[in-house]
Amino acid sequence: MTEALEMTTFRLVAGLTGADFVDANEDINDYLRRQSGFRWRRITEDHDGTITDIVAWDSATDARRSAAGIMTEMADSPVHATIDHATVDFRIISVLQQVS
Repeated sequence: MTEALEMTTFRLVAGLTGADFVDANEDINDYLRRQSGFRWRRITEDHDGTITDIVAWDSATDARRSAAGIMTEMADSPVHATIDHATVDFRIISVLQQVS
């Protein structure tokens, strides 16, 4: 199995909500849908305000390529201003098992 998950956790800039973050992602969602290997995306918010952004890819190569584009091609996205960048933990993780 080559599926990979791009998992990013972070806090938002003070005063912003999870809904603000979701609203700021419209262009990022469009970008992801255009990327080869994109499967799905989920955004969660924990009780302490931690956001977890999970994107499933056909492979870790697809995930790395897209992540690079979000920082370059999508550098002007409003989403970047919503994130407290000092709190970001970014990982690309290979999936060992999938149960449907």
